[in-house]
Amino acid sequence: MRFYPYKLACLLAFGCFVSVTWIKSIPSDEGSTVMPDLQILYKRLLVAEELGGQVSQDLSSILEQLRNLSKTGNDTYLYSVHNRTGFKETEKQPTGLQTFIQPNIYIFMPHLRLHPGSLVPNVVLGQGRRGGMNPVSLSVFQTNLDYVNSVAETIMKNFPKEVQSGLLEVISPSQYYYPDFASLKETFGDSKERVKWRTKQNLDFSFLMLYAQDKGTFYVQLEDDVVAKSGYYDEMKAYATNEASKPWLYLEFSQLGFIGKLFRTRDLPMIAEFFLMFHRDKPIDWLLDHILWVKVCNPEKDDKHCTEQKALLKQRYKPSLFQHVGLHSSLPGKLQHLKDKDFGKQTLYKAHNNPPAEVSSTLKHYQTHSLKSAYEGRDFFWAITPLQGDYILFNFSQPVYTSGYLFRSGNIETNGDKFFNTTVEVLPSSVLARHKVAIPHYRESGNGFIIVGSN
Repeated sequence: MRFYPYKLACLLAFGCFVSVTWIKSIPSDEGSTVMPDLQILYKRLLVAEELGGQVSQDLSSILEQLRNLSKTGNDTYLYSVHNRTGFKETEKQPTGLQTFIQPNIYIFMPHLRLHPGSLVPNVVLGQGRRGGMNPVSLSVFQTNLDYVNSVAETIMKNFPKEVQSGLLEVISPSQYYYPDFASLKETFGDSKERVKWRTKQNLDFSFLMLYAQDKGTFYVQLEDDVVAKSGYYDEMKAYATNEASKPWLYLEFSQLGFIGKLFRTRDLPMIAEFFLMFHRDKPIDWLLDHILWVKVCNPEKDDKHCTEQKALLKQRYKPSLFQHVGLHSSLPGKLQHLKDKDFGKQTLYKAHNNPPAEVSSTLKHYQTHSLKSAYEGRDFFWAITPLQGDYILFNFSQPVYTSGYLFRSGNIETNGDKFFNTTVEVLPSSVLARHKVAIPHYRESGNGFIIVGSN
């Protein structure tokens, strides 16, 4: 091979209207001592009228959604998918309500009333799967559909079976989901950009939690710049099952930020509502800690008692199962050097039993990480910066029948040292070459080599 270097509320409102009309009809009497009290009552009734109308609208919204749900009979909904993924343009799939039944969300985010569809997720890939093997919902928090669709195509290309079975989903929020970030106030010494970033993160996490609330039994928050230990899924499932009878709010499988936090899906509506209530005020990890404080801390007792009580609601699993490896934050200009000290050492390579071959390369290896050591299963290959035209060559002693290959570069400790603009090429055996046997779907690169992959 060669290598080249997302009805009660209505009554209340009516009662308020009648009361306000009655108050307005009383003539002004400057000498009356009753008027100040009536004016106060009048103002309070105005507030009650406004709240009554709010509740009425919320109840009407819920009733309308329930009516729509009952009409479907078989719990189906329509969603659009990108036609290049191989699905039809519009499909029916089993699911529950796809708009979030969170009446208070309109109080915390009043701009949503301007666009009725602002809470309907854009399901780019998905089968509406629920129960059984829990689906993995990949949220692309971008409103640029071209970008979202490009991510979906990449996912479809690399995980076709998982997508077709409904195990893997790709969703994104409506373009009307987010408020006007220009109106945010700067707090805690954070810049305007940082306040916008943390506010959007609060809304992003709330969106995903509300979407996933009826997807399964547990919900775990992960990001795209982490690595996981081998067998992490089984360890998490076993630990969560074993601790199921305890009154925890979440389990921690990493000590960093929001990474590896596992919740019961039945708790997601409450958690998301709390985040939405204060989404403009504080970062997401602070808000999560505030939920614990509200639940168990007694203001009449000391900090030690509070810490002990909060520990009962967040149980820590050791060693950590996830490690943060990303360097660049989604906040422009922010570098993240966060590392979980409880993650421990991770295997940097996997040894294989390779067939006899002569190995060579134009690349100069770094320290003792030679190509020969890697091929013999004693180390990984680490080379100095490659240049155009450099190659790695495996010359097998005897022709080898190959049904597929996996080319992987980089590791969790040096994830930036990878091959880019690289091709993987094979040279057919002399028998095939002599009989001029064509290998379909591939093109030649020269000197008889056939390109079977590239990045």
